[in-house]
Amino acid sequence: MTSPLDLYPISENAPDQAVSASGMPLADLTLDAVISERIGAEDIRISADVLRLQALIARDAGRDRLALNLERAADLVSVPQDLILDTYEMLRPGRIPEAQPLKERAELLRREYGAHTIAALVDEAVAVYERRNLFRRRY
Repeated sequence: MTSPLDLYPISENAPDQAVSASGMPLADLTLDAVISERIGAEDIRISADVLRLQALIARDAGRDRLALNLERAADLVSVPQDLILDTYEMLRPGRIPEAQPLKERAELLRREYGAHTIAALVDEAVAVYERRNLFRRRY
């Protein structure tokens, strides 16, 4: 391989790297396997590694914003859904009266889940909300 672009599409050019969150190869994800209940929810979730590989390909193609979003998605793979939804709610302007809960959430994401790009996004939001006075209870 001379370029990450050579891997695109991953399912055709690097099928050994196209695995689910459980490690199941893409080739094993068949309708027959679903019908016979050999596949569970974890088997159809994308893995953080595949998302990072897609980010590498996107960056090599000059799609830096897409790459960053794929890296953020890779961060979120290990974060529980209820924590993601709660963080989203906290990020809505006017939902929390001060910055501290979001700062603590960013630290939790870093420490417990290794979600550094998501934590950086939360930190960035805190700075913007402070500058624009969005930490006030509106609802």
